[in-house]
Amino acid sequence: MELYHRYGPALLRKCERMLGSRADAEDVVQALFLDLLRKGRTDVDLPYLYQAATRRSLNVIRDGRRRAELLSRHGDALVPRQGAVDERVIDAELVRRLCASLPEQTAEIAVYAFLDRMSQEEIASLCGLSRKTVGKRLEQVRQAAAGLVGGAP
Repeated sequence: MELYHRYGPALLRKCERMLGSRADAEDVVQALFLDLLRKGRTDVDLPYLYQAATRRSLNVIRDGRRRAELLSRHGDALVPRQGAVDERVIDAELVRRLCASLPEQTAEIAVYAFLDRMSQEEIASLCGLSRKTVGKRLEQVRQAAAGLVGGAP
């Protein structure tokens, strides 16, 4: 499938950043393209695939109730001490923890902002929202993150 060869590697990297697992990312990307094949869809573009991969990855995170339970019990032991790893790894872990409890669209916005490093304008365009709405949702994410780490927003 031409779509897979063109976009698969980029989607795989994106999903791996979100999920923190190469195997889970491969499962998400494979399922996405299998669904497209089953439906005979070849008329999709990169923004469609990007959103579909993001949403499927969020579903994997949400379905990991057991993982979230373990993180809440043992989270401090699982997050590396400061200086031990690149800060982006810690940020990605925090985003994964947040996505398990945020509303779907807010979790999607968090992924775009903190993992994909998209601007508010880019997120607004991709999601069909105003930039102001994206800003408000990001503030909700920051408040939720502060609650998880026990600090002030």
